[in-house]
Amino acid sequence: MLSVFLVLLLPTVSEACDDPPRFKTMKLQGELKHNYYPGECVQYECRLGFKPKVPALPRSAVCQDNDTWSSLQEACVEKSCPNLGDPVNGQVNFVNGSVLFGSQAHFDCNLGFYLIGAKILYCEISGDNVDWSDNLPVCEVILCAAPGNITNGRFTHYKEVYQYGEVVMYRCNPSNGPDEYSLIGGTTLICVDHNRWSSDPPECKVVKCDYPIVQYGSIVSGFRGKYYYNVQVVFRCHDGFYLQGSNIIVCGANGTWEPELPKCTKDSLPSEPPGKPELKHVHFYLNKGPSGNVRCSMLCLLMRSFES
Repeated sequence: MLSVFLVLLLPTVSEACDDPPRFKTMKLQGELKHNYYPGECVQYECRLGFKPKVPALPRSAVCQDNDTWSSLQEACVEKSCPNLGDPVNGQVNFVNGSVLFGSQAHFDCNLGFYLIGAKILYCEISGDNVDWSDNLPVCEVILCAAPGNITNGRFTHYKEVYQYGEVVMYRCNPSNGPDEYSLIGGTTLICVDHNRWSSDPPECKVVKCDYPIVQYGSIVSGFRGKYYYNVQVVFRCHDGFYLQGSNIIVCGANGTWEPELPKCTKDSLPSEPPGKPELKHVHFYLNKGPSGNVRCSMLCLLMRSFES
């Protein structure tokens, strides 16, 4: 009987608080218990990356007689990473406008400079504190090594090192043979990034297309003895013939005409699908016979047949 009386004195499950509240900036000290009874107190501590607010706020909660926890609010704030200044010849931009835990620092260099190091730094946990994820990057001046030499050609203003925006121009050497060299590719190269030019060096080589012959056609412009790279020719067809293809062709880099040679044929361009003929600007007249009746000329009858 005594044992039953003692059991009745013990608090039941319904007379206990739920699990202690959870917080973004704080965590529970010690291990989580299965039950918390009225009068029990729990303590919180700041999570990694956070520190106590100033002035300090309570960081403990009590299980009350009504089986609820006493009111408690976030009592910790983000720690701060060291301040970062703009790198020389560059800028830093903080994504959320601060150096607090969880923020990001984005770096860019001024025109004519390139970044060495991480473009983005993160304010993250480092041991018991917070720090930036990497060393501060630096902005170095953009320089280009001399571009490549080419066969049968050269470029102007040779130097070992070129600064950002400097330009070199290629040209082909005079040919010792019967055909001249053509420059294939960009004539001008610009230093646009660290050791990077705006394009690959061009080529100097003989590019010659066959004499363009179009049966029943003739050259309007571009006539010459030899046809080298990029030479343009314009054609027209003889009277009574119709052009199929482009009337303008250009000697391409592979020694063929672009587009292909046109043709001059007796066949005109495809006409409109057959249908009811339409006469435009046709004049007809009416005659009165001896009896005074109106009669149509042959053209008038033809027009009536079209209208029917």
